[in-house]
Amino acid sequence: MVIITAGMIGVGKTTLTGKLAEHLHTKPFYEPVGDNPVLPLYYKNPQQYGFLLQIYFLNKRFAMIKKALADDNNVLDRSIYEDALFTKENNAAGNISDIELSVYLKLLDNMMAELAEMPKQRPDLLVYADADFPTILARIKKRGRDYEQFDDNPELEAYYHKMWQAYQQWYEDYDVSPKMKIDLQTYDLQDPENAAIVLKQIDEKIKKL
Repeated sequence: MVIITAGMIGVGKTTLTGKLAEHLHTKPFYEPVGDNPVLPLYYKNPQQYGFLLQIYFLNKRFAMIKKALADDNNVLDRSIYEDALFTKENNAAGNISDIELSVYLKLLDNMMAELAEMPKQRPDLLVYADADFPTILARIKKRGRDYEQFDDNPELEAYYHKMWQAYQQWYEDYDVSPKMKIDLQTYDLQDPENAAIVLKQIDEKIKKL
C-alpha cells in the first residue's frame, strides 16, 4: 500500500509518518523542510518568495509521489495532493499573484495528468493528523525552529490560524483516496501507549480496505 499523511504544521505528522513506516516495515518519504533553502526566506518575506517556495515544494512532492507510487509500499509525509492548499492561501493573502497562481495550477494539472498514466494512479489511504489550534501553537514552539516562531509576530500567528482552518475544509473535500482522521491532540505520539492506540486505529482501517 501507499499511505500519505497530511496535517497542519506542528501537529505531529512527521512523527506519525516515521512510526507508521516502522510499524508497517516500509519506507518513509519525508517532506523536504530541513534542506529547503527557500523556506527561511519565505518566513522573512512571503510576498517575495511565496511563488518560488510553492514551485520548490511542488517539484519535490511530484518526484516523491511518482517514486512512492512506483515502489507501491511506503508512507509519505505530506504529498502533492495538499500542495495547492498552500498556494491558494498564499494567493488569498497577497503573497502570490493571480498570474503566478494560474501558472502554478496549470503546472499542477500537467503533473496530475502524468500521475493518471502510471500503473498505480493514487495512494491507498490518507491519514489526516488533527489537533486544536492551541495544541498546534504549543508544538511549534516546542520544536523550536527559529523561522517558525510567532512570538511578537501576530501576522505569522494569524497565518497559522488561517491554515489550520483551511486544513479542516481540505480534509472534508479530499476525495482522491480513502481517508481517516487521527486525533493527535488526545493521542500525543510522544507517549508510547498513545502511539500504539493510533497505530491500531490505522491497522483497523487498512484491514477494512
